Amino acid sequence: MKILITGGCGFVGSNIAIFFKKKMKKAKIYSVDNLMRRGSTINKKRLAKYKIKNFKFNIEDRNKFKALPKVNLVIDCCAEPAIEASSKDPDRVFNTNLIGTFNILKKCIKDQSNIIFLSSSRVYSISKLRGLLKNHKINKPLKIKKTINEDFETSLPSSLYGFTKLASEKLIKEMFFKKNLKYIINRFGVIAGPWQFGKQDQGFVSLWVARHILKKKLSYIGFGGNGFQVRDVIHITDVCNIIFHQVKRLNKIFNQTFNIGGEKRNTISLRSLTLKCQKISGNKIKFNRILKTSIYDIPYFVTNNRKLRKFYNWKPSKGINQIIRDIYDWLLQNKMILKYFK
Repeated sequence: MKILITGGCGFVGSNIAIFFKKKMKKAKIYSVDNLMRRGSTINKKRLAKYKIKNFKFNIEDRNKFKALPKVNLVIDCCAEPAIEASSKDPDRVFNTNLIGTFNILKKCIKDQSNIIFLSSSRVYSISKLRGLLKNHKINKPLKIKKTINEDFETSLPSSLYGFTKLASEKLIKEMFFKKNLKYIINRFGVIAGPWQFGKQDQGFVSLWVARHILKKKLSYIGFGGNGFQVRDVIHITDVCNIIFHQVKRLNKIFNQTFNIGGEKRNTISLRSLTLKCQKISGNKIKFNRILKTSIYDIPYFVTNNRKLRKFYNWKPSKGINQIIRDIYDWLLQNKMILKYFK
């Protein structure tokens, strides 16, 4: 099998590439990545150890795709994932996330290859997610009553990023219509684990662990600045594992959309994450409180994996404590990486 992973030098893409290479030693795996994101050059070196070649170009450049070999499967991990970039750099978000998808799908049709598309939990409408709570200021720990499944509202605004991912999902269905090609769409929430060069607005778990090791301050942003916002988290190894399951069963299970996350078991607030990072590092750091809430932010998101379990009889294996421990151990074993978190 020949597999192309777009965004292959990013956090998710590089881990998937290496995971698949270990599982499928005879497979030819290629990466496309423009190496613009923090840590991507380090991940390129990791791929090289497994003889995985990276083609350096922007996926919105249609002509560059001509240099790529023919493949049987595309795993599309390429995206501009930071929500706030929706307003700061809309051209970049639109071109990477939608025009890029269009170019990838044209290659799929030319090669007669299937696709597994990594979408996002942020396709769901902001107002409806906020409406799950009465107040926009959170003064105490939240009680999680509702989890989010694939039928949750998507028609209202969700950020330009959310729109481009949802539009890409629709584009896949349109372009594969009557083409006898197969797709899987996975809507992931928060993914975390080793080799994630996290920032405040994307990859916050690794950022929290690193800043505690470094004794550098952080911020609780929005919803009163109390740190009670909640997310569920899934380990990158579990992400790789479920995608591997999907590839293996793609002839039987295809043309489906799945929510994939840590569910209630792996739900954590920023404040709880802080306490866990204090415990594992032995360090207590200072926090800024920023009361203003971004128009794009949501108070909580907890994934419902019920459909995924029904189709694959699968659930995440690693809990939140293991996720934090794995990131902590990775950083201590690769101390030179800590400079990316200062």
